[in-house]
Amino acid sequence: MKAKKTLLAAVATGALFLTACSGSTGDSGGEGDGLIGVAMPTRSSERWIQDGDAVKSQLEEAGFEVDLQYAEDDIPTQVSQIENMITRGARALIVASIDGTTLSQVLQDAADADIPVIAYDRLIRDSENVDYYASFDNYIVGVQQATSVLNGLGLTDLEGEPLPDAPAGPFNVELFAGSPDDNNATFFWEGAIDTLQPYIDEGTLVVKSGQTDFEQAAILRWDGEVAQERMENLLTSTYSDGSTVDGVLSPYDGLSRGIISALTDAGYTVGEDWPIISGQDAELDSVKAIVSGEQYATIFKDTRLLAEVASDMAIALLNGEEPEVNNTEDYDNGVKVVPSYLLESAIVVQDNIQEILVDSGYWTEEEISG
Repeated sequence: MKAKKTLLAAVATGALFLTACSGSTGDSGGEGDGLIGVAMPTRSSERWIQDGDAVKSQLEEAGFEVDLQYAEDDIPTQVSQIENMITRGARALIVASIDGTTLSQVLQDAADADIPVIAYDRLIRDSENVDYYASFDNYIVGVQQATSVLNGLGLTDLEGEPLPDAPAGPFNVELFAGSPDDNNATFFWEGAIDTLQPYIDEGTLVVKSGQTDFEQAAILRWDGEVAQERMENLLTSTYSDGSTVDGVLSPYDGLSRGIISALTDAGYTVGEDWPIISGQDAELDSVKAIVSGEQYATIFKDTRLLAEVASDMAIALLNGEEPEVNNTEDYDNGVKVVPSYLLESAIVVQDNIQEILVDSGYWTEEEISG
């Protein structure tokens, strides 16, 4: 835990971006040759468009042809797209799965054709035919999400250290989790709950609805409309007695925006009594919501670096080299422990938008203010 707190402190400063991928420069060997298939889950999320474009750009700069496909969160479509990539003679596959348990047969087809597979951000489960995994430290991401809620409530600093003048509470909070078919969602949840549980146990935080299980909090396919509906139901069933929500743990910006809509429709207004709401992915609309005070925080995962790591993995494999990894213990997909490269992430709040998002070139001031 001390090591995790140390990492969290480094993350919160934003200084990590200069060094997080120092061993992954996009220059992994000779000139590229042939086709690489890139399967992304959907265009409905801003981040996946950015991921796909970044991977495609990295590989094309290295000289490869890229078949980039989006499946619009339809599992059979993604399976068919990967099958077509194999048929077209792809030399490697980079796959951000919709449901990490549904690709076993098509990945066996890839293995039979000696095509290496890199799982992108979402771990592909229940298959031995996953060669490498590129992602972020998803447990720490969950810790950061919870820490941002605690910080917004005045209980801790952004490093997760308790504040000496912290209020006693109790604060009413509600918990949301990601899609149950996304392996990352359980890591986010575990990191968040491990962080929040001591405050729940001592009564500083109260989950008034009583919905504290992952299955109760999970939002299938990370659907913002479903999150909005669940928040509306929580407000009706639990807060009709005049009590108010003080904080909401949200693991993704798209869910956060749905939660904000539910709160607004219920009569909440931005100000002193507006709930603290977390998020993830630093999507532009949510960064704007942080500026306006609707969303308290988001977790920034620099997809440019992730694209670089995944691309370097594919290029190294095709050059007969061993890709760089930094974790060979934690990502068991049910069949094997998949060698992984994990990047770091950062908590973004109003005060550090400039430092973390603008100075790094991820968003411009004009985009955020526009």
